[in-house]
Amino acid sequence: MRLCRFSLDDDVPLTGFYRDDRVVPIDQAIEAFTEAMQLELLILDTDDPLGLLPPNGASHHAAWELARWVDGLGGEALDELAIPVEDVLLLPPIERPGKILMLARNYPEHSVEVGDIAAERAETFPYVFMKPITTMVGARDEVVIPGISPDGIDWEVELGVVIGAACKGVSEEDALKYVAGYTVINDVSDRGFRPNPSRKKRERDAFFDWLHGKWHDTFCPIGPCIRSSDSLPNPQALRLRLSVDDEPMQDGSTSQMIFPVAAIVSFVSSIVTLEPGDVIGTGTPGGTGKGRGRFLKPGEVMTAEIDGIGRLVNPVVAEQE
Repeated sequence: MRLCRFSLDDDVPLTGFYRDDRVVPIDQAIEAFTEAMQLELLILDTDDPLGLLPPNGASHHAAWELARWVDGLGGEALDELAIPVEDVLLLPPIERPGKILMLARNYPEHSVEVGDIAAERAETFPYVFMKPITTMVGARDEVVIPGISPDGIDWEVELGVVIGAACKGVSEEDALKYVAGYTVINDVSDRGFRPNPSRKKRERDAFFDWLHGKWHDTFCPIGPCIRSSDSLPNPQALRLRLSVDDEPMQDGSTSQMIFPVAAIVSFVSSIVTLEPGDVIGTGTPGGTGKGRGRFLKPGEVMTAEIDGIGRLVNPVVAEQE
C-alpha cells in the first residue's frame, strides 16, 4: 500500500492511494466502496497518512481493505476514481515531521568518493545530523540553488524511514516494528559552502562548512509517497537510482548500507525518543557530484527513484534576487 498527500486547485490537503501515474483520493474511494459493497467502511481520519499506516494507525486495517478493493478495480471503474498524477500537486507525504534525521557516509563507495575511509560496521558508528523543516519540499517542487553559494550543489538519493510509533532504546531486533513506512529522499548538499572566506581558520571549520551546507531552503525533497512497512518487509533489498537530465548518476542498493535500517533506528532511539512522523534518511550510495566533479546547474532536473516506492522529480532553479 502506497499513500500520498496531494492537493487540487483549492489547496486543501488530501490523502490518496499512489499508483505512479495516478492518484486515487481516499475519500472518494470510501464513497465508491460503500455504494458498491453496501457496507460502511470506518476510516476515522483521512487527513493524516499515519492514521492509515502501521503499527498504530487507527484505520490501518480498514485502509488496507480499501486499498485491496481499489486494486481489484479495472477499466472505467478505476478511471472514475483516479486522477492523473500530473493534475495534482504532490505534497511531502508527512506534513511536518518533528525531526528530520539524516545519516552521513552509510555506504562504503560514497565514503571513499568524498575522501573518507570505508569503515566496517564494527569499527565505527552511525554519523547522524539533522535538517531543518524549511529544507523539506515535495515531488516536482523546485530545488533552489542559493545565491550565497551556488557552485557546489550536489544530489544524494536516500531511502527515507517514517516512524509510526514512539520508541526509545529499542533493540535492533525490534526496531522495524516501529516503522510506518518508507519514502524517497534527496539529501541535496552544498559542497562548496564557505561562510566568511576571510575567516581565521579553526579546527572545526570543515565540519561546520559541511553541516551548514545541508541546511539551505528546499534541500530535502521527500516523496512522492509512503509505502507501508507491512508491504515492504525487507528494506535492505531496494535499488536506488538518481539521474540528472536523464543522465544516470547513482545506481545502488540498500543492501550496501554499512548500518541497515533496523540498526539505524535502534542507534538513534538510544540517544533520543523517536516519535510518529519523524523521518530518517539512511545515507546515499556512490555516484554523487562530489565524486564526479560535476554539480547542479539551474534548468536541470533531478529524478531520484527507489524501486517499489516511487520517483521523486525536482527541477533546479537559481535563487531570485
